Amino acid sequence: MNTLRVLIVDDEDDLRETIVKRLNARKIQTEGAASGINALEILKDKDFDVIVLDVKMPGMDGIETLQHIKKLKPEIEVIMLTGHASLEFGLKGMQLGAFDYVMKPAPLNELLDTIGQAYNKKSGLTL
Repeated sequence: MNTLRVLIVDDEDDLRETIVKRLNARKIQTEGAASGINALEILKDKDFDVIVLDVKMPGMDGIETLQHIKKLKPEIEVIMLTGHASLEFGLKGMQLGAFDYVMKPAPLNELLDTIGQAYNKKSGLTL
């Protein structure tokens, strides 16, 4: 069985590093990116199954990053990470091909469940 590979894209260092650490502790191969541009650079050399992508980031925001990801690697499932004030961006992300959105601060179990569902969809598994 292949190892689930996840990329966490968030400009909030503490949040990103905490999620990466907690997923890695659960044997999920996880890396972090501090920006949309950083994420796209990483994607040139590495493959991921699921990307958790913050909507609100300086520079290239999550919606623009999502559009680039879907052009570069359309098979990757993307979960939008959104705050209450940017819920409409989470919904817009889904219209542009995101798998789902999760509200910040996302409880780890909810995030893990959504990542699992996205991975199953990418893998062609049905529940």
